[in-house]
Amino acid sequence: MRAAVRVGWRILGGFLAGLALWLALSRPYERVLAMGAEFLIRAFESPATTRLEARPGEFVVTRSDWPPASPSPGLPADDLHFNFVLLVALFAAGDKIWRSGRVAAFGVACGVLFLVHLTALVFEVHAVYATRLGAWSQTHYGPVARNFWAAGYHFYVIAGRFAAPFAIWWPLRGEGSEGETRGAGWRRRRNARKNR
Repeated sequence: MRAAVRVGWRILGGFLAGLALWLALSRPYERVLAMGAEFLIRAFESPATTRLEARPGEFVVTRSDWPPASPSPGLPADDLHFNFVLLVALFAAGDKIWRSGRVAAFGVACGVLFLVHLTALVFEVHAVYATRLGAWSQTHYGPVARNFWAAGYHFYVIAGRFAAPFAIWWPLRGEGSEGETRGAGWRRRRNARKNR
């Protein structure tokens, strides 16, 4: 029981620490995401026309082939990457979180989550292009492409953004949480009794 309480406190502490980091670093992180997603989208455009700008709380999409008076869609930014807080809380659940192996695993997890966010933003921009621009969408995206981009983005919104931190954390969590340690100790004692 006391072990579970300690794990609960660590998760709460990790959540608060993750929230503080997320609030402090969200805006520069969004600028990096905008640059990365713009590069990926433009790499497959001919001609390359997409522009992504990170503004407080949103990504603004423009294209150089749109008329100057055209509205620029704004995509909510916080919903895309808030799951970083959950990832921090999951890693904080284990004990000895400052061991070099744990810190390295957390760094790898952050890198993987960045790639997830980058992919999600690319899907979101294409989903806007494919479904929200009326005749322009019909002209530039066929039915298969519209379904592909829209379904991919909606999967992330509905399930992927919540599942991603768990899927990334699970193979990197390592051993050493109190529950795992106690379980391993119980198995060793059981095997020792059998071998007597």
